[in-house]
This record gives sequence, structure tokens and C-alpha cells, in this order.
Amino acid sequence: MTETPLHQVHQDLGALFTDFAGWSMPVRYASELAEHKAVREAAGLFDLSHMAEIHVRGAQAADVLDYALVGNLSGVKPGRARYTMICDADGGVLDDLVVYRLADEEYLVVANAGNATVVADALAERVAGFDAVVENRSADTALIAVQGPKAVDVLAAVTDADLVALKYYASVPAVVKGIDVLLARTGYTGEDGFELFVPAAQASALWQLLTEAGQEHGLVPCGLACRDTLRLEAGMPLYGNELSRELNPFAAGLGRVVKFEKPGDFVGRAALEELAKADVPRVRVGLRGTGRRAPRHGYAVLSGDATIGEITSGALSPTLGYPIAMAYVDREHAEPGTALSVDIRGRVEPVEVVALPFYSRA
Repeated sequence: MTETPLHQVHQDLGALFTDFAGWSMPVRYASELAEHKAVREAAGLFDLSHMAEIHVRGAQAADVLDYALVGNLSGVKPGRARYTMICDADGGVLDDLVVYRLADEEYLVVANAGNATVVADALAERVAGFDAVVENRSADTALIAVQGPKAVDVLAAVTDADLVALKYYASVPAVVKGIDVLLARTGYTGEDGFELFVPAAQASALWQLLTEAGQEHGLVPCGLACRDTLRLEAGMPLYGNELSRELNPFAAGLGRVVKFEKPGDFVGRAALEELAKADVPRVRVGLRGTGRRAPRHGYAVLSGDATIGEITSGALSPTLGYPIAMAYVDREHAEPGTALSVDIRGRVEPVEVVALPFYSRA
């Protein structure tokens, strides 16, 4: 397994590790429930160095990304970011991405760890014929996130960057106690927060600075387990669960990211135009359960005795106190308020279709 630059730090903190997309990642340190609560009420510190950082630069960098991705990246102003997807020619999702425009002729594409090679290879192929270059800097880059309502207080103690002026889905070069970072107001938890891109060699020093700055604000190190329940409560999709090459953005309820109005062709345009007109047989929905038994990935969703869908992600919500899940169900059963059930290890439990997200911060 590949280790992040912070692996020894996590070992020293007593983390329990798991294999995630070939990376040895901390799944929890002490209690995933306590870590989840810290992010909702104070702040959490995450190592996200398994994510891929791919730079696209050159006179036609914007044109390359408009062609390679489904979003309108030429319309993103320098210093801003956009959530988008890269699809294959048939409209299947290869990955969902966050793309930062660093300058007029430079972008940073952040891909999921499990799709790092797929995305890098696809961009390298799609750049052909354009005046631009693709450079995969993942091995030299670490990514640390501070998430939660106290994240601003933590960062304010260690940087002179104007955090008030830094909008959601924006980024700015910053200095954290002498360490140069790209500071972005983005995240995957449903809370306010920041993600800091830093040279891998300085990751441990940055982690320590943030840890010390966060002590008085309740900051705790957080693993992948609470990251998963946090993103689930926020209704955010996870590639491999809610998104895959076999699914398209419209089935996932994310058709808004496909920008047909942008000029020129893009990979998957023709297929996606047809998919946009068609009735999607199954759609992504939220499900609310009762009791303490949570639906899990792969469990069957039922209407009476008929199987009409499948759970993609599920957990007992630490914030809400009841079971929640996302699922793909036949579209005639997708209306909020619809009563369904889930087969949980041979026991049928009632659920209700609800609108996403399950949780939104005030």
C-alpha cells in the first residue's frame, strides 16, 4: 500500500489504518463518533494526501478542460473553483472532480484517489492538439483539510490570509507560519472549512502547526470513517457508490454539472444530449429509516415484495440520530414521502424517501 507523507504522524497518534484505493489511510483515531461530532460542532483535521493533483497549463488550458470535462471551465475566474465531472464517450462518469483555476493559463484538477491514473491518462490523451500540457504532481503534493464551524478560528491563528474575503469554492496562495500553501475554501463534510495544498516535504510541519493552533478550538484529527458519515449526511456522492462508469450525471441527479451551452464539442456531449432527453429508469434518492438498524451498500430496496432499487451508502446518522441512506430506485418510487422498505440481513425495515441533503449547516 502507498503511504501518505503523514503516515508516521498518524501512527504516532494511534490511528487505526485501512486500505483505501491502495493507500494506507487512517480510518479513525479514537472514536469515529467523537470525530464526527467535532467536525459538526468545532473542527476536524483530515489527511487527504491520497487525492490526485493534476495541473493543466498553457495558452489553451481552458480549451482543453472545456473539451475534456463536462463543465464550462473557461467560465471559471482565476481564484475560483468548480465541481465537475469527466465522462467517457458514452456519458459514463469516469470521476467527479474539483477544478481550481489558479491563473489565466493554469488549472488544478483534483481527482479521487481510486481514479488518479484514469483521470491523468484521460487528460493526457485529450490534451493532444491543444497548446497546453498536463502535469501530474500528486506524488509531490500533500492535502490537509480543516473542517467545521471553528475552522476559521484555527486558520486565523496561523495565517494572515483574508479568510473573510475568501468565498466558498475559492482559493488563494497563502503562507501558514512560513509554509507556502494553496488555501481553498472547499470540503466534503457539509461544514465550512478549508483545504490546504502543500509540498509533501512540509506536510508534517503544517499538520503540527494546525494541531497546535486548533487546541483551544476543539480541533481533533479525523479519519475516513467520520468523513464518510459527514459526506453522507450532506448528501454528497462517493465515486464507486453513487457514481461509476455505468452511471451518468443525470441518473445521479447531477445533470446540472453538464454544460451543453458551452461552445464546441466535449467528450461525451452527443451521448449526454440523448441521455438528457431520456427518462432515467433509476434515480438517486435519500432514504430515512427508523430505529437503529442502518441500511448498507448493496442492500435491496423494496416496494411491497418487489425489489425496486439498491442502497449505495447508508449509516446511522450521528448528527440526526436515525438511519439514513442514499439509493438508486425506480423513478416511479422516487417522490419524497414515498414509503418503501429495505432488506437488512433478512429483516425488512421501513424507510421513507426524503429530499437530499439530510443535513445542512445553519
